[in-house]
Amino acid sequence: MPTHKIFAMPFSRIYPMYVQKAERKGRTQDEVDRIICWLTGYDQTGLQQQIEQGNDVSTFFAQAPSIHPKCILIKGVVCGVRVEDVEDPLMRKIRYLDKLIDELAKGKAMEKILRQ
Repeated sequence: MPTHKIFAMPFSRIYPMYVQKAERKGRTQDEVDRIICWLTGYDQTGLQQQIEQGNDVSTFFAQAPSIHPKCILIKGVVCGVRVEDVEDPLMRKIRYLDKLIDELAKGKAMEKILRQ
């Protein structure tokens, strides 16, 4: 089974795109970081280390301290794909993060984004 190109892409290349998307809609980098840390279990230092080390997306998620158990509550469509129907576990985590950033950019409250 072929792997997706995004698995080998450095997370440090994707991260600024998340920040730009949020900032274009009046949100902040701190909110993006909070979402990423919530989903992956990284603290701010761990997130920054992942970015600086240039780890690929696969490694970024593989080294994540703990994927938040409430991530299963993330539902909906992102990039034309229903998140909850994605079969590949790594791709599902990527889509979870994409969906959360989309919700941020659409103005959703942080409490709802973080499923609190």
